[in-house]
Amino acid sequence: MNSTVAALGPGNGGLLKAALKAADGAQADIYLHGGHVTSWIPAGGDERLFLSRMSEFSSTSSIRGGVPIIFPQFAAEGPLPRHGFARRMNWELVRVEEGCAELCLRDSEATRAIWPVNFLANLVVTIGGAVLKMEFVVTNTGSQPLSFTGALHTYLRVTNIDRVTLEGLADVTYQDNVLGRQKFVQMERDLRIQGEMERLYFDVKQPLILSEPPQALSIKMKGFKNVMVWNPGAERSAALPDMLPDDYRHMLCVEAAQVSKAVELAPGETWYGAQILEA
Repeated sequence: MNSTVAALGPGNGGLLKAALKAADGAQADIYLHGGHVTSWIPAGGDERLFLSRMSEFSSTSSIRGGVPIIFPQFAAEGPLPRHGFARRMNWELVRVEEGCAELCLRDSEATRAIWPVNFLANLVVTIGGAVLKMEFVVTNTGSQPLSFTGALHTYLRVTNIDRVTLEGLADVTYQDNVLGRQKFVQMERDLRIQGEMERLYFDVKQPLILSEPPQALSIKMKGFKNVMVWNPGAERSAALPDMLPDDYRHMLCVEAAQVSKAVELAPGETWYGAQILEA
């Protein structure tokens, strides 16, 4: 592992962090705690992921910002702890190459106490040029079927949420969790964020375009069937202990998600999902 590829060392809170670097200058930071991508800087560009300055970098909590891995349950959509356990577990660094790192999480005594299932989850993070690609792979290593929901809970950094539009969701049915999980069809061509927003979009077109002139970001998915769009708004942002009151103005979550229908895996089967961001 040479210095142009990655440096593994202590990050915030003493948690282990892999600092990934590509030959063209693209960079990413990945914490082993949670298998959590916390930073992505495209080649010649600026930081594109939001990370809260109030985030508690602790082995017992999840990191606020970046790309938390939601697995094996999204939110409270089931009997497990909210958003599952993967974002709070230590992952193993499997391999590092130029501009690419692979981490894994496998079942253990701690995970089986929460979810009595044999599994292997792999995260492959690849950077280069203007692209960040995150591939999430789940394998059923047990003798019984398993099912899960989840997401790549991507926090995108913006300068001013009032200037942001998200294109590509017109005519898509969504569930509005702020309005009691009512379902609507989006009529607008460009989505603008006004107040607290928590929408689960079902059959999503490709790609989505997040625009904040003069910058734009293309968001593509593979495997994931849903997109969650989330911004806490002023009131909720002020109430969250690991966010600043005005943090809602500087972030938007656009999450590759699998929520509306759980993934079902027979013994030995593998599921693949990916989110590709291009600045």
